[in-house]
Amino acid sequence: DEDFAEATLIQAIENQLAAGEPACVQAVLNKLSLVGYAREDSLEMMALVLADEIDCMLREERPFDAARYERGLRALPQLPEGCE
Repeated sequence: DEDFAEATLIQAIENQLAAGEPACVQAVLNKLSLVGYAREDSLEMMALVLADEIDCMLREERPFDAARYERGLRALPQLPEGCE
């Protein structure tokens, strides 16, 4: 179910924010807020980046790439274009 998946990914972002790990998650949320995005919209975009990394991880049968995930987050509001 798409709504469940989105809610789960947003919860994962919220968990990262609460844990302060990775640190870039809070920095990206702050950046998006400064340029005028609502928190809800920012979390949805960040969840899309997480979903993209998970999708690529599964397709390529590789471990989670934290550096790629961070690059995707820092590129926001530009959304990821899929596996590289």
